Amino acid sequence: MAFLTAYKRAVGLGASRRGTEHHWSMTLSSAGLLVLVPLFVFTFGPMLGRSHEEVVQYYARPFPAIVAGLTILVGFMHFKNGVRVLIEDYVHGTAREVAIVAMTCLSYAAAATGLFAIARIAL
Repeated sequence: MAFLTAYKRAVGLGASRRGTEHHWSMTLSSAGLLVLVPLFVFTFGPMLGRSHEEVVQYYARPFPAIVAGLTILVGFMHFKNGVRVLIEDYVHGTAREVAIVAMTCLSYAAAATGLFAIARIAL
């Protein structure tokens, strides 16, 4: 058993060696969503109830397409990190790894589908 001083304990990155990285990732994605969600609401809102042709024409412009794409990308990244913490805290054993892999695949698939849809409309 090693004896560690308080300084030696404080210098480490914590038990998982990635706690600070996760905290910064969640903080930055939260700040990004704080800006992107209102932008998305104000760019998407006027198109509610419009015809399909009008919506496609509107999202063919760069600004609404970029805002929608960034919102999808940052939103699913934030979702993936948050659900991973939830799974790590409440699921144990082999089910934990299976759930993390399944959730990660689902998050990336949903983000890719959303980005593909936006790209298909915009291009």
